[in-house]
Amino acid sequence: MTLDDMLQQRLSEWHPPEGRHDLTVSEEGPGWAVSLSADRCDELGCLVWEMSLSRSPSAPARGLDLQGWAQMIVRRVTGLLESLKVVEIDAARNEGLLRSNAAARRGDKLFYYEILLSGTSGALVRRYQAKQAGPGPREQVAFALTHEALAKLAADLTADR
Repeated sequence: MTLDDMLQQRLSEWHPPEGRHDLTVSEEGPGWAVSLSADRCDELGCLVWEMSLSRSPSAPARGLDLQGWAQMIVRRVTGLLESLKVVEIDAARNEGLLRSNAAARRGDKLFYYEILLSGTSGALVRRYQAKQAGPGPREQVAFALTHEALAKLAADLTADR
């Protein structure tokens, strides 16, 4: 069973009480683990605070470097509200930053996704809101995705090609 299949199955069975709760699903053997922090989860979807993925040290990336992985994610991830773009690849720190190509506008707020890559072994997905005009701090916000969309996101982030 693939990671995305396992995640979708576990999400359909997961009905945590109110408040933020965590769910971790791992592939059997060397592979990936996905951890989800969600404020709500029901039969159809979740209100996700963040999603993190980590590759087992015994499952090296096959033929991908950080830049290649970032570009592959930009091409593959299609289930979010906005498409993604590579903002920065920091080779010295072995980190990459992906962000929504164009932020969604609602009222006086901008909303966008960020994915922080740690080498080729980790990814952290979050959503933020910021004021449209003027400086000000951004704020992390929860985002809603169906179980199917969450499983596809995990599959898109963990694909080697």
